[in-house]
Amino acid sequence: MVLCLGAVCLVCSALLAGVNALTEAPIKEAAEKALKESIGAVLPQGGELSEERGVSVGDQNYVYYECTLAEGSTCYAVKSTVQGFGGPLTLMVGVLSDLSINNTSVLSHSETPGLGAKCATDEGFMNQWKGFNGVLKVRKDGGDVDAITASTITSRAYTLAVEQAVAAVKAVQAQNEQTKEETNE
Repeated sequence: MVLCLGAVCLVCSALLAGVNALTEAPIKEAAEKALKESIGAVLPQGGELSEERGVSVGDQNYVYYECTLAEGSTCYAVKSTVQGFGGPLTLMVGVLSDLSINNTSVLSHSETPGLGAKCATDEGFMNQWKGFNGVLKVRKDGGDVDAITASTITSRAYTLAVEQAVAAVKAVQAQNEQTKEETNE
C-alpha cells in the first residue's frame, strides 16, 4: 500500500511539474502583454517609455515607467497595490508631470463579483479618473471621487492606490531634481 501510494504521488508530481513547465512561458507572455496594454491605456499616446524602475515611499516599493513625450514633458505609469475588500487590488496609474491623473487601469483584484469587482467594469467609476485633479478621497469622506454604489471599501482602496501612485511620482520627481542639482554642482 505504501509503495502504491508513493508511486501515485511520484506520477502526480511528475505530471504537475510537466504542466508547469509547459504553461510557464505562455503565462509569463500573457502577463507581460497585459502589463504593456495597461501602460498604454494609462499614458498619453506617443513618447519614449523607459525600462521598469523602482522607487520607495516610506516602507512601500513601487514599480514605475517614465515616458518622455515629444514636447519634452514627462509622465509616469506607476503600479500600485493596496488591500481591497476581498484582497489585493493592483492598479496601473498614469500620472502626468503636474501630478494630475491621466487614467487608471486595473491589473488584478479579488473584489466581490457584482459589487467591488465593478471597479474594473463600471464606466462611470473608471472614466472619472481620466484627467482627475481633485481631492483623492471618496465624496463620503470629503473628497472628489464618486464611489461605486454599495462598494465604499473598494472605492476607498482604489482611491488609496491612486494616491500612493501620486506619492511615488512625487518621490521620483524629487529624486530627479536632486540628481539634476548634483549634476550642476
